[in-house]
Amino acid sequence: MRSNRATVRAGVSLAATLPMVAGALALGIPAAHAADHSGRGALAGTKPAWATAKADKGAAADSSRVNARVYLAGRDAAGLAAYAKAVADPSSPQYGKYLTAEQAQARYGATKAQVAAVRSWLKSAGLTVTSVTPHYIAVSGDVAAAEKAFGTQLHNFAKGSKTYRAPAASASVPAGLKGAVLTVTGLDNAPHKANHKEQLPPPDAVFKNAGPFSSYYGSRTASTLPSAYGQKVPYAVKGYTGKQLRSAYGAGKYTGKGVRIAITDAYASPTIAYDAANYAKQNGDKGWKTSQLRQVLPADYTRTEECGAAGWYGEETLDVEAVHAVAPDANVTYVGAASCYDDDLLDSLSKIVDSHLADIVSNSWGDIEANQTPDLAAAYDQVFQFGAVEGIGFYFSSGDNGDEVANTGVKQVDTPANSAWVTAVGGTSLAVGKGDKYLWETGWGTEKANLSADGKSWTDFPGAYTSGAGGGTSKTVPQPYYQKGVVPTGLATANNAAGNRVVPDIAAIADPNTGFLVGQTQSFPDGTQRYSEYRIGGTSLAAPVIAAVQALAQEARGGKAIGFANPSIYSKYGSKLYHDVVDKPTGKDLAVARVDFVNGVDASGGLTYSVRSLGKDSSLKAVKGYDDVTGVGSPAKGYVDSYRRH
Repeated sequence: MRSNRATVRAGVSLAATLPMVAGALALGIPAAHAADHSGRGALAGTKPAWATAKADKGAAADSSRVNARVYLAGRDAAGLAAYAKAVADPSSPQYGKYLTAEQAQARYGATKAQVAAVRSWLKSAGLTVTSVTPHYIAVSGDVAAAEKAFGTQLHNFAKGSKTYRAPAASASVPAGLKGAVLTVTGLDNAPHKANHKEQLPPPDAVFKNAGPFSSYYGSRTASTLPSAYGQKVPYAVKGYTGKQLRSAYGAGKYTGKGVRIAITDAYASPTIAYDAANYAKQNGDKGWKTSQLRQVLPADYTRTEECGAAGWYGEETLDVEAVHAVAPDANVTYVGAASCYDDDLLDSLSKIVDSHLADIVSNSWGDIEANQTPDLAAAYDQVFQFGAVEGIGFYFSSGDNGDEVANTGVKQVDTPANSAWVTAVGGTSLAVGKGDKYLWETGWGTEKANLSADGKSWTDFPGAYTSGAGGGTSKTVPQPYYQKGVVPTGLATANNAAGNRVVPDIAAIADPNTGFLVGQTQSFPDGTQRYSEYRIGGTSLAAPVIAAVQALAQEARGGKAIGFANPSIYSKYGSKLYHDVVDKPTGKDLAVARVDFVNGVDASGGLTYSVRSLGKDSSLKAVKGYDDVTGVGSPAKGYVDSYRRH
């Protein structure tokens, strides 16, 4: 169910659809349990919203197979949420007093007695326990056994044009286990995946940009093409590199030395080490040291065709190269999931938390909030809370489809960026001028018009909306405390008078028309596979850039982990530490000209010319102050150094 906002390659939307769902819980509030008429404890959110009486197609066959996960609430779910909040709040006396992974499990994890009791209950119902982790007990069995265990019938329901199995009522657990079970997932069998072969396929087909290009913003004007907004516009940049991004976001002398960054995606690029080293050498980045880049991978991959495994290689490549470009001395650990499904992505995040593999985690995948189910939200938020008490911060891209109306017909945000326990990263169009000087940013939102047949005008200028930074107001997540007093009331109360979570929190470069240069081994039409470079964007770029900037900030504070960063990020709101991004930073509309290969690789198939307007993000607007395109803004000079005072 995940519509990954993956990589938007300079003009080609490489959307990776990813599985997952997260963040529907209020900050500090664990999953709700309520006693049902039988005295059992109901697990709120385990019946999907689409499992309605009207959609009910009757009982599922008793012999059908069910694979489920029973997530463990641990010793003190409310205490975990409370401590996660306290250690992240700069105004709290417990700020920064992190626990080790072992201490966190000892204080908040499930007890042996809880695990034994849950196992016994599941086995007594006729289910087979297939694995036990610190977070969940996985089981399999037939529908009849699952119905007995969870106190609900499983029916088939129409969902769109397809039919899936789901509980006809909320699942429940025996009264004595109410405190031990957080939630159960897998009772519905609709796909829970983040898009992007049991054996990994070769690299995707090549994509290259045509020129001419600007080397920095405005360095080359498209003087022979029609004007836009009353003036000649510059050609799109070839792709910014690390030196330009470090200057734009105030890296100064910091390099991320001693800081550990993790990146999660699905699968793993077989050429990442070569590509990353080659890219750094070609583009002036510091070379990779031995063991500076490592991978933690599953024993086996699944669903490689369904998930489009090769499409994830570019995501990993972008994330790794962007992090290294901005924080060249940070240690990078790539944690690949076995598939694009929620369960596997969640396992990757859990690996990071359980072994404390990093202090900063960049995640460039997600799904629309309408696909979010509260059971998975509870599981994700628990992992994010465990991370927070250990001093681990999670950064998620906010999406590449603006308000999602053009994509889904419904105005909504993406998940897990909507979680109150993660930092949602929005997107901008970035202008870096001569001498690597920061000029301005707009909110990322693109309208595209093609060159007319006679070459004298732009057809239907400014053209149709193509993509833009995800943002808006959640329909399910209550407003977290750190947004109060910063997020305008009109945004916070758009869906609920009491106020809800608004996305994003912070922003960085995302527009593929002012994007980042990436280098990757790709498959060429002649059948060969070789390294090539192209410009790319999307909030899949913004997330690793912000993660890298946070690594610089952690270095600035002597290596002490920042942890869950939102309380700190909002505490700096309104200062000169942020670029306050607006859609018309120069007072007028802005655009760039682009030239692309029709076939995506060379001029043999011809060229296409277009003009791309900046700052046109669906119904979302980047305005003075906080907004739902760029949050508090992008990091400015002084932002990194400001962490020295904490």
